[in-house]
Amino acid sequence: MKLKEFKQLVRSEFGPGLQNATPANVREFLDRIQEEVFHGRLAERIVLDEPATSYEEVIKDFFNKILDAPPEEAIVGLWTLALDLSFAAIEYQYAERFATLFHDLDD
Repeated sequence: MKLKEFKQLVRSEFGPGLQNATPANVREFLDRIQEEVFHGRLAERIVLDEPATSYEEVIKDFFNKILDAPPEEAIVGLWTLALDLSFAAIEYQYAERFATLFHDLDD
């Protein structure tokens, strides 16, 4: 996906300044982007030839590969990863905050 196209997609999804982004619709957006990127490519069985055995190794491999990616592809990949991790952290904070409000309901 070209960077210009990606920017337009992000801004049409979340508005200028990302004011409409929430943990829920960010997750839906990222899932949809992944589906669009891989749609049609996964017609056969997937064989993972992945030597990484931990999340840390997977992350190292991702960042190593992104260094060699074309610049526009690298920007989109890094931006979507940052968006995913940032909004996952926000969702976690919300869950903690609401858990304290509703902890008495479990009794």
